Amino acid sequence: MKILFIQPSSIKSRKSNKRLIFKIHLHPSLTFEQLSGVTPDKHEINFIDERYNKIDYEWKGDIIGISCMTAEAPRAYKIADRFRKKGLTVVLGGWHPSALPEEAKKHADSIVIGEAEATWPKLLRDFETGYLKPFYRNKSPIDISKIPPARRDIRKCVSFTAGVQASRGCTIGCEFCAISNSKYGCIHRKRKIEKIIDEINTIKQKYLFFFDPSLTINPSFAKELFKAMRGLNKKFKCFGNIDILGKDDELLKLSAEAGCSVWFVGIESFSQKTLNNIGKSSRVKDYDKIIKKIHDHGIAVFSSMIFGFDTDTIDVFDRAVEKVYDLDIDIAGFSILTPYPGTPLFNRLEKEKRILSYDWSKYDEDHVVFQPKNMTPKDLLFSTERVRNQVNSLSGISRRILKSKNLKIQKISPNSFLYI
Repeated sequence: MKILFIQPSSIKSRKSNKRLIFKIHLHPSLTFEQLSGVTPDKHEINFIDERYNKIDYEWKGDIIGISCMTAEAPRAYKIADRFRKKGLTVVLGGWHPSALPEEAKKHADSIVIGEAEATWPKLLRDFETGYLKPFYRNKSPIDISKIPPARRDIRKCVSFTAGVQASRGCTIGCEFCAISNSKYGCIHRKRKIEKIIDEINTIKQKYLFFFDPSLTINPSFAKELFKAMRGLNKKFKCFGNIDILGKDDELLKLSAEAGCSVWFVGIESFSQKTLNNIGKSSRVKDYDKIIKKIHDHGIAVFSSMIFGFDTDTIDVFDRAVEKVYDLDIDIAGFSILTPYPGTPLFNRLEKEKRILSYDWSKYDEDHVVFQPKNMTPKDLLFSTERVRNQVNSLSGISRRILKSKNLKIQKISPNSFLYI
């Protein structure tokens, strides 16, 4: 069969892709690379990432697979509807269709719910025999040690960074995180170290991005991985828990030796009251020494912060700007709290009648789609934009780089600061 995989773009990325920098593939996903890896070789695979290439609606083939997150869902539905009018079979999957399968089914012939590596080959067999089912859901967590290496050859674009996955699942279960929407998302599973290294050795790019929700969930596993990566001459970025990084000097040391250039950490808030309320064990007063310790190993810190929690008041914005500079945070990301469908946060806010919009294109962490408790939606929106503009302006970035005395800047990969 001829199969077409489509990665739709959100409104934001469709606007951004007019700029040259977005024509270069800096941050590839792994969804379709991994699905291609489990697709039988007898099938022909075509792939379009709408962020970089136009969709050919005259494509002639058998079946189309589209994966989307919530902000991309309206676009995914539009693409699916257009192909179905031409008589082609469309399958939808990804975070949003998994959360709202009945909604997604209105725009597709079949829906893949949750992890797809086991159900996708079965779906193809059913389609070939004429017995395609409306819904496919795996009955147990995927054994990711059995997933073949991702097929990176399906992407036809310039790519400085390659995506890798060493483990899957996060045991923390934050109320606002889309991982909590997945049936098996909170079950942590690991690949075999030797298979990860074998895959990395096939990657031509020097820079890697680990798509694991966190490489600090199982520090022993991460240490073994980092030991095995020494000498591979790779640089990489990965997610981790700031508390674990602060407590485990060996983990930090080994990550630096393996080539870690950036740790992405979810600081979430500089309000201790907010951290306590959302169930985080972090202490704001410890951030200074932890970030310094990360810097002492020559590693940059990318902190993600969220505005709009129920305990947030209007003063959190100026506090965030102040702390980013005081703590020498290298790269700072700021998001508006977004209640993704299927998450405990969405269910709670809907029950409290605080959801203001069901326009999924606005569920991109740049719009306010719910009623905050201690400020107006307009205050939350414009204050977040003000903080972003202030901290991530050219002068703001330069100020933080110059202030990071302890950080060996040469150890940061050239495209680190393009993730802001």
